Amino acid sequence: MGRQVFWELIKALQVDFHMAARAYWKGQIRIALVSIPVEIYPATQSGAQISFRQIHEPSGKRIKYEKVVPGVGPVDRDEIIKGFEYEKDSYVLLDQDEIDAVKLESKKTLMLTQFVDTHEIDVLYYEKPYYVVPADDLAEEAYVVLRDALRKTKKVGVGQLAVRGSEHLVSLKPCGNGMVLETLRYADEVKKAQSYFGDIDEIKPDKELLSLAEKLIEEKSAPFDPDEYHDRYIDALQKLIAKKRKAGGKKLLEDVEDVDESGNVIDLMAALKKSVAEKDGGKKPAPKKSRSRKAS
Repeated sequence: MGRQVFWELIKALQVDFHMAARAYWKGQIRIALVSIPVEIYPATQSGAQISFRQIHEPSGKRIKYEKVVPGVGPVDRDEIIKGFEYEKDSYVLLDQDEIDAVKLESKKTLMLTQFVDTHEIDVLYYEKPYYVVPADDLAEEAYVVLRDALRKTKKVGVGQLAVRGSEHLVSLKPCGNGMVLETLRYADEVKKAQSYFGDIDEIKPDKELLSLAEKLIEEKSAPFDPDEYHDRYIDALQKLIAKKRKAGGKKLLEDVEDVDESGNVIDLMAALKKSVAEKDGGKKPAPKKSRSRKAS
């Protein structure tokens, strides 16, 4: 095989990521009169999971579910459409074509209507991230200008985007060489913190306790590395499944360590001092010197 033919074969076998992955949304970002064609791709994926099926224990066979209409019986999937119940047992029936035809500008255009400081959006509102990439070479220049302008001004773009049956509030910010769009929750989707934190007393912590807690935090501080973490519950389930197969299906119960669930800290000062001492290599904190009174 000639070298040129070899390299042509390699190129033919290479599949561009954007061709292989399916875009979550295609359209344009608009700021005033400037439009930037973009494609949006999910930035996350599902991690390892253990999937269980419901089984009829006496027969060992899998349980299946059918779509059933009362008085009619099982029905085919192509006979099912969507309906909105406007009163008891009364429905407005809608075909998917009718739903898809609903006109909304944000189906194809993400209009950035506001720019805010990053810290102004509370962490509770962030939902899911997506990578935003220029749709073609012509869009790249405007894309880079917007990316760098957001980075320089330390701002986040905010707008709305319609996709898959709902309109999302979204934010747009720089990320490395590109930009990330994050869907945001609407205000009515976030529970007010006051209803949960309102009963916490407004007290000032003891200075020594606070100092010990700060020392513990500093000792355990390190750059975040997501590769250091994984789902240990999945590992435990996989081991249990392997053991049960080896045991021929016999019931197995793993030994569970007793955990103190009282949640009460008897002596916070002693606990913090012990934790700090263990971090310092088991050295006990030096006892405080007592002042002796001189005889008059």
